Amino acid sequence: MGKSRSKDLAINTVIIGIGKFSTQLVSFLLLPLYTSILTTTEYGNYDLIITISTFLLPLITLLMEESMFRFLIDCKDDEQKKQVISQTSIYSFFSSIVFIALVFLISRFVNIPYVLIGTIYIISSIISGMRNAIVRGLGKLKVYAFINFFASLINILCNILFIAVWRYGLYGLFFAGVISNIISSISIFIKFKIFKYISFKNYDKKLMGEMVKYSVPLVPNSLSWAIVNVSDRLVISGFLGTGANGIYSMSYKFPNLMNTIYGFFYTSWKESSAKVIKDDDKEVFFNKIYNVLHSLMFSVCIGMIACLPIVFNIFIKKAYNESYLYIPILVLSMYFNNMAGYYGGIFSAYKNTKIMGKTTVIGAVINLVVNVVLVKFIGIYAAAISTLLSCMYIYYIRKIKIKSYINIKYSNNIIGILILTLSLVLYYINDNIWIKLLNLLIVIIFAIFQNKELVLKCFKTMIDKIKK
Repeated sequence: MGKSRSKDLAINTVIIGIGKFSTQLVSFLLLPLYTSILTTTEYGNYDLIITISTFLLPLITLLMEESMFRFLIDCKDDEQKKQVISQTSIYSFFSSIVFIALVFLISRFVNIPYVLIGTIYIISSIISGMRNAIVRGLGKLKVYAFINFFASLINILCNILFIAVWRYGLYGLFFAGVISNIISSISIFIKFKIFKYISFKNYDKKLMGEMVKYSVPLVPNSLSWAIVNVSDRLVISGFLGTGANGIYSMSYKFPNLMNTIYGFFYTSWKESSAKVIKDDDKEVFFNKIYNVLHSLMFSVCIGMIACLPIVFNIFIKKAYNESYLYIPILVLSMYFNNMAGYYGGIFSAYKNTKIMGKTTVIGAVINLVVNVVLVKFIGIYAAAISTLLSCMYIYYIRKIKIKSYINIKYSNNIIGILILTLSLVLYYINDNIWIKLLNLLIVIIFAIFQNKELVLKCFKTMIDKIKK
């Protein structure tokens, strides 16, 4: 059973990866366009608004879409699916109305920049989140991958049109996001006739209570991750200006590639972990997945740090050069963040979301305090270091808490740590391109050896496909 689960997880991860990675790669290649046309202040303002929107979304929806996804996995027939989808739809509809009313009321007394386009973007994001949760919950993983590919493609095309051709600047970025969210969501709702699953007659007070009970502890978890990002942006913008925030936001672009790679896995991981907890060999399965994931993400982490000194100037214009300094710290943060997410998938499978919320709340507090204390002394470094410390805290505390459910067997990787240290030293103090290339070669060899089983399986699969 464990082998079958591992295979399903691998297949699902590949499907999701195919749907997302190609568009993420194209989006990444558009960085020269963004950095050449948008000023650091424009990009800083855009990033700040997006981060605040990310912070508001869990408050508005209570993450009922996550609850819907988890409950849909356990549904046995269409009637149960209608019940689950209806609860989430009803809640999201009324919470969106309340949010719009509050924004309208507050904006009458307080001048909020970009309030209209920001509100429209948030509503489109709520609809997009519902779309993804429904498609995943119904088991349409290939459709989930395709629709996200489709949405990203629309987003990229609109960005080129609005920014490079029509020069709409910050508004162009928002228009692209809203249009891609709406068009892709409408396509799915029509294709699968989602509206037949939604009815006010299906309102069930007991089921609504169970779903809210599951989702509410996830809010502090999600909110705290948002607080980490919001506090970084607000502290930098408040103390150093929005131009500095634009530089910091650009430094996040590279680590976010690592987050994207992990996201392929995590999307399918939450489903697989929920299904496997009833199996007798679940501990073997969880250990196997942990070792594969740890080796892969650690290799990606070192690989990015070794590769960036060579490719950074190709993608980023001079105005954003300072962002180079903060990338390794944020790459390490993403590594700890992603491994903490692995534990989160297990907690979610056991429907114990309180641990996730509690650890992330404390992590957010650590981030905010360290950020505020250090920003006057070390500038943007304060945001990067505070993010790393909060992610490390969350990872290590969850590592301790997971023992209540699963006994994960860990092994020391001394060679990997030495190569990581060498890569960090060369990143900051060496300008010799040949030494950098040699270091990258060492890292690639290490990564192949570290992930040899995964590499061999991928190679064997590719050869079999060619033969067929």
